Amino acid sequence: MKKDAHDPSQSGENLETNPLFPSGEWEGFYTHEFGPQAHRHMMSFTLTFKNGTVSGSGLDDVAYFTWRGHYNTETLRCSLHKTYPSHTVFYDGHVDQNGIWGTWEIPLFSRGGFHLWPKGLSENLSLQDRADVPEFFKRPGLIM
Repeated sequence: MKKDAHDPSQSGENLETNPLFPSGEWEGFYTHEFGPQAHRHMMSFTLTFKNGTVSGSGLDDVAYFTWRGHYNTETLRCSLHKTYPSHTVFYDGHVDQNGIWGTWEIPLFSRGGFHLWPKGLSENLSLQDRADVPEFFKRPGLIM
């Protein structure tokens, strides 16, 4: 993703300093089903975390998209709207050292799981990492 020198969100001013919310290149996947056997639809994108808001853009197997949303460094939650030219997908996630985990939804149509992480952080979790996943994700079939 190319940075736009004229975009104020790309300047270093007021970027989030919490290491769980790094601005820059990210990657991840979404699934239409839950569980380790679910097919992963990969994506590559940038995110900018600044003053409780998050924005970015990227590409996946659907189309180009933009991100807009909010994050909270105290509750470690992140809510994002992923907007394609044709529709918007709502992402709601928990944040930990492995990135952002959660569920996505197109209301009245479809839902699934997702995992997003800063580029370079492995998406393969150790057994200890799996033990550290928030209780919300330990519901049957929800761990990716």
